[in-house]
Amino acid sequence: MQHFPFDIVGFDLDGTLLDTSGDLAAAVNHALAQDGRAPLSVAAIKPMIGGGARHMLAQGLAATGGSDDALLDRLHRILLDHYAANLYVHSVPFPGAIAALDAIKARGAKVAVVTNKLEGFALEVLRGAGLLDRLSCVIGGDTLGPGKAKPSPAPIEEMIRRSGGGRAAFVGDSIYDVAAAHAAGVPAIACRFGFLMQPVEELGAEAIIDHFDELVPALERLA
Repeated sequence: MQHFPFDIVGFDLDGTLLDTSGDLAAAVNHALAQDGRAPLSVAAIKPMIGGGARHMLAQGLAATGGSDDALLDRLHRILLDHYAANLYVHSVPFPGAIAALDAIKARGAKVAVVTNKLEGFALEVLRGAGLLDRLSCVIGGDTLGPGKAKPSPAPIEEMIRRSGGGRAAFVGDSIYDVAAAHAAGVPAIACRFGFLMQPVEELGAEAIIDHFDELVPALERLA
């Protein structure tokens, strides 16, 4: 087996490793219902995912009539409480995700997660998916404090530090992921199957995959 070119491969969570859209949509719609609003489809909510729960809810409110900060604050708390009680009901790993993690680890590299989801929620979702023990670290949107979530490079830099240093790559599905990776000096791989806010070709990633079966070859080509 040829030498694997990366010491660490980081992954976004929602829309990359796991399809969490069903549970996130349920939380958004529960919050919207508290203000008497009609539910949004899972398909409508998917492009809202990636910037954290508050950002997702703000877009949901904008799509159903708008809001002010006071309403957003109130419904954000309701959304988080509902999601905390229903973290892993409909969520599932994307096809090939677990095998890809194991293939990377078999090549001697570490795998980690950097997400804008709250760290506590991320840990529970990853535990529910049976992935937590495969990871060198999990960095959430609140791990490093305000202003240190993606697209800031800080969480990816922290991922590298906690994983022991070395050459890293990052896999994600949003402009937040690619921008954070590039700001940290790390190549990005974009997932066409993710919760895309825009055409995947516009994200500026060094490679695009349609399925996790393509990930290890894509990483090897980036060498």
